[in-house]
Amino acid sequence: MSPCPSAETELACELDTVRPDLSAAYAAALPGARAAVLTRLWRALAHEPLPWIARREPTRDGLVLHLADGRRLHGPPVDPYATATNATEVVVDGRGYARAAELVTALGVPHGAAFAAELDHSTASLALSRAGQPREAPEPVTSWAWEQRVVDGHPYHPSCRSRPGFSVAEQLAYGPEHRPLVRLVLVPVEDGLLRGEWPAWLWDGERPLVPVHPWQAAHVLGGPVQDGPVAHPLMSLRTLALSDGGPHVKTAVSARLTSSVRDISLSSVETALVVSGFVESVAGRTDGLLRIARTLGALSAHSPDLAAMVRESPETYADAAAGEWVVPVAALPATGLAASPAWLTAFTRLALTVGLRLLDLGVALEAHGQNLLVVLSPTGAPLRLVYRDLADIRVSPARLARHGIKMPEVADRIVTDDETALRRKLFGSLVAGALASTAGTGPALGAALEAAVRDLPATSDLAALRGPLPAKALTLMRMSPERPGDLWTRLPNPLVQTPVP
Repeated sequence: MSPCPSAETELACELDTVRPDLSAAYAAALPGARAAVLTRLWRALAHEPLPWIARREPTRDGLVLHLADGRRLHGPPVDPYATATNATEVVVDGRGYARAAELVTALGVPHGAAFAAELDHSTASLALSRAGQPREAPEPVTSWAWEQRVVDGHPYHPSCRSRPGFSVAEQLAYGPEHRPLVRLVLVPVEDGLLRGEWPAWLWDGERPLVPVHPWQAAHVLGGPVQDGPVAHPLMSLRTLALSDGGPHVKTAVSARLTSSVRDISLSSVETALVVSGFVESVAGRTDGLLRIARTLGALSAHSPDLAAMVRESPETYADAAAGEWVVPVAALPATGLAASPAWLTAFTRLALTVGLRLLDLGVALEAHGQNLLVVLSPTGAPLRLVYRDLADIRVSPARLARHGIKMPEVADRIVTDDETALRRKLFGSLVAGALASTAGTGPALGAALEAAVRDLPATSDLAALRGPLPAKALTLMRMSPERPGDLWTRLPNPLVQTPVP
């Protein structure tokens, strides 16, 4: 057999062995996957504060980036909120690159080698995701089925489909876009940390059982396990919806997927029920416009690699008898609803009303397209929101105090009174993330924002929304391993077209 020098060819070699029926479709999907990842990377180069880019110069046919070493990069124009692919080549001093990994390698910048490998893997996995889609599929009727329609992963992250450590067989078996059923395994815990009510099916006599993702059991854990129930993987891959319509199970997966290693910290388990109850109480002040998918129980074997949480299904907050249905915001483009400017304005108004109200009360949600879901009427009108996964919210004691709300005992890492940090958390996830990817372009986002903000209370937070929009500098974060935590950039605001200095 010939060598497999890149992730693209390595995946092709594996595919020829485990699923040869997909090999031709994979090869056909590669050019589009390369362009999709390159488009995401070019957006990052155009807008993130990367230290080796000296300046940016718009041209008639696109954009030129001047590097600190004197080289020039030329590519197409960049709408920072667009989700369509438009970069098939980026030119560096006269030489064109169609593959993101090769472009980063050619740049020769610090930490570029590791990032290039990620991009190579992202491209290959994205092609596999697209190749594995059925030609015909029934209309989804559950939120988990809708989110399995999110084939391309994160709309703006170049590592949108990077799954290092997952073989082709494992991607097909566990990736939600491939629509598998995953059988959880159960591990007994002798002396664990348990909070909340642990379901009856997760007990072995007096010992609680941790539901474990099979990838985690095979690659990280040792020791005996029991077969558990089957479930549908959600967008995060490590969270699954039980096939019997029961609650969702969040498991630990100690692999880097997109940006983060998906384990579950001991502090998250310790405070899970407190945070859930607290945010639910604050959400009660939104006149029913926001519901929280509550955490029901959390268990850790005193290890982030062996822990799990059980939480309500978002369907809990939709009236199925009345024809209501639930869609994760990341899957809204698949519904076709956002093509209507009136619908997009109504959804934007609902999301901003809820997000700004909670921010004023003292809770900044990380309301990106994966955490935020919308309950829709039988005709598709947005009725209310559901929020899940509370691990990365921020809580402001000062703002809570202004409204007479008692500060809960939560982990210090989510507590801040810094106005910039609070607004970054909400605006970066909701506006530059969820709303932008739903709109699909800057002009569409700007029009929806302009129409929606007219009806919102005039607050200092709303005024701040008219400035440059914060967004996570996802590529800078991946290329700055010495700087843990979130790094940020500022994007031109489509609401007022504020120039970014």
